[in-house]
Amino acid sequence: MTEKISTKEFSAGSSGDQIPTLTLKELEADPHAVFRGYRKQHPVVLHESGGYFVLRFSDVDRLSKDPRFGPTGTSFPEMQGLDNGAMFDMFDHGMLTADGDIHRRRRAPFSRLFAARAITEMRPSIRRTAENLIEGWYGDGKVDFFDEFAAQMPARVIADLFGLPREDIPAFTLLVYEVTKFFSFGLTPDDISGIEKAGQQLREYVDEILDERRRRPRGDFLSTFLAAAAESGEMSPEEILYQIFQLIVGGTDTTRVAIAMQVALLLQHRDQWAEVCRDPASVSGAVTEAMRFEPSVAGVARATREDVDVGGTVIPAGQFVTLSTMSAMRDEMAYDRPDIFDIHRSNQPRLHPIFGYGAHRCIGEAIARAELEESLSAIAARIPQLTLDVPPKISGHFGIRRVDAMRLSWKP
Repeated sequence: MTEKISTKEFSAGSSGDQIPTLTLKELEADPHAVFRGYRKQHPVVLHESGGYFVLRFSDVDRLSKDPRFGPTGTSFPEMQGLDNGAMFDMFDHGMLTADGDIHRRRRAPFSRLFAARAITEMRPSIRRTAENLIEGWYGDGKVDFFDEFAAQMPARVIADLFGLPREDIPAFTLLVYEVTKFFSFGLTPDDISGIEKAGQQLREYVDEILDERRRRPRGDFLSTFLAAAAESGEMSPEEILYQIFQLIVGGTDTTRVAIAMQVALLLQHRDQWAEVCRDPASVSGAVTEAMRFEPSVAGVARATREDVDVGGTVIPAGQFVTLSTMSAMRDEMAYDRPDIFDIHRSNQPRLHPIFGYGAHRCIGEAIARAELEESLSAIAARIPQLTLDVPPKISGHFGIRRVDAMRLSWKP
């Protein structure tokens, strides 16, 4: 059952005066430095916008599997002052914030589609998508990489996967990028109003796509999914809609950030870039290290079901908690020289923390890895002479992080 958290409960609890409170200002300036500065002395910190942050790898890893930490349900939109609308419904009806049998029945129809074996069969198509994008601007000798490749790649893959028209990509991606701003702290009422408007428009778009498939089935995934959902009767129309809504959102924005950052990091470490260009076998390690060093998702949100002692700090029941994978993946106790970017790193965990843990581990992990690896392989093979003219600036410390412009050049 999902935990309910009232906004009054977003507090430090009885031990609040002993726990540091992080400010938006300091975190926006340099989140890695802030987490590093507090991590050794404090396993848990407070955030001025509400809730707790767990900072250490061992605690994040352990608590991700702890049944005392449950999904957040609608607590986050309520924290932002919303109790209805498209953004509230995404949390209320989606798989990410549900638990137990509700989570199982919302997630189960997608397990086969996103299974590793199925995605492996898609890799040649994903590689062709990357190569086609490169071909479109290779002759120019320069590109706004973030807009013309990193953003295009996952949008095309998710559109092909769900049978969405390619001509719809510009419109739905703009809506997705607005919606994902919601997964951050420090939003103003105007911000939330704009995000809710985009969420409503994206909801209407998904509703139209699903309605069209019901009237004219094609034998594709969405048609099969809708037929199976209707036959089983396990999901309401709202649940059906918001699973597709969430998958479009999750499959578009997080991957574009990761694609941009892995190329930028490698070009900022030219010896490692040269190795990736020379040896395709090094691509997987480069992707893994880039996701650790500058993750596109900063943490996992949970709610405490009872009082929990974390390294001597008691987090009371009914609290919003962020398990900060961003901090954990720079923890000196878990990684050797964690602030060094190294594609040869040998002590990476078997399961990458960026994708979460347990029953809520990211359902799109296999497809995200395929997109990241095939993108990097295609770029390294075609344009080894790349120069990073304008490096991207990545920001954010909670939820989906943001990246600004990134420009590359080369001699064709």
